[in-house]
Amino acid sequence: MSRVPAWFERKFEFSFPVELYPNLLSRLRGAPARLEEIVRGPAGEILVRKENGKWSAQEHAGHLLDLEPLWAARVNDFAVGGTELTVADLRNQKTHNAKHNERPLGQILADFRRARQELVKRAESLDPDWFGRTMLHPRLKTPMRLVDHLYFVAEHDDHHLARIWELIHAAR
Repeated sequence: MSRVPAWFERKFEFSFPVELYPNLLSRLRGAPARLEEIVRGPAGEILVRKENGKWSAQEHAGHLLDLEPLWAARVNDFAVGGTELTVADLRNQKTHNAKHNERPLGQILADFRRARQELVKRAESLDPDWFGRTMLHPRLKTPMRLVDHLYFVAEHDDHHLARIWELIHAAR
């Protein structure tokens, strides 16, 4: 049984200062390296092992990649303005259909690194004043600043990295 709290049960408080956006960009920039570190070493069968029909470690890694277009769309939402952020597929069909266990892990890691670099580069190109812009998060039904979105993505990364670590270490 997982000790990682369920993502959809998480509550978020966005009360930190906007000026922390460089810290969050640093966390986001480091996610590919942290993922690579966690999955380095375990045998392939450990990485693709499914527990109770849930995602394998490799599928969690693929899920991180699958969500990069959503995160990028939401950064763009803040750049162009509007009232509500792009809606996510809460059923995660992209990940369920992707067959990440059949893909080379190295390709998933390289694609995630490339996509994340693009996301961070895009966010870094924005005017610092924009990190305080607010839009409604469609699932949480709460106003979210761009800096809050970056925090949300970093927390999502950490959620899946923790679950990957847990799956790998449970199999040893």
